[in-house]
Amino acid sequence: MIVAIDGPAASGKGTLARRLAEVFGLPHLDSGLLYRATARDVLARGGALTSEAEAEAAARVLDPSTFEDERLRHRGIGEAASIVAKYAGVRSVLLDFQRAFAARPGGAVIDGRDIGTVVCPEADVKIFVVADVEERARRRFLELEARGEPVTRDGVLETIRQRDERDRTRVESPMRAAEDAQLLDTTNLDIEAALAQAILLIKRKIDRPEPD
Repeated sequence: MIVAIDGPAASGKGTLARRLAEVFGLPHLDSGLLYRATARDVLARGGALTSEAEAEAAARVLDPSTFEDERLRHRGIGEAASIVAKYAGVRSVLLDFQRAFAARPGGAVIDGRDIGTVVCPEADVKIFVVADVEERARRRFLELEARGEPVTRDGVLETIRQRDERDRTRVESPMRAAEDAQLLDTTNLDIEAALAQAILLIKRKIDRPEPD
């Protein structure tokens, strides 16, 4: 079973995808880490994020063992990732990685922004997670503040709005819900409630018993 979880920043898709993977016993891939790692490696080499060639070269030699690097969760790397994510060459390289991951025996849960539309259009279940931008900004602010990063609520809100605009309007694989995706609004849901709804959506879609 392949489960595609898409949605904008701080909508809760990543946490939801991890929990669903645990519930259904499937491997999980946060596709955003691929772009974050690419951006990190470009910067580590002294390269320019504005160079598609340098970004593509970094994407070709990504080391999956570094995906747990805590630096990938930093705000600056997230912004850098949205820059390299617009390059066709980078997306092509990372598309192969994601599809190979999804092709594992038994399937996988993959979250991102174009999983249901581009990476795995044949996914058994597609869920597009949304939340009001103000709520997403509140969540991200609390997350960054807890890490000790110097942020303001207004600054985080503006950053998320800019990120949404880049993701929606980029030429290569823009963020959008697949026509057959099921919408899950997490604005007023905590993770347990969101997980319960997502499990129900999957159960209805694939007509299999709800896991214990």
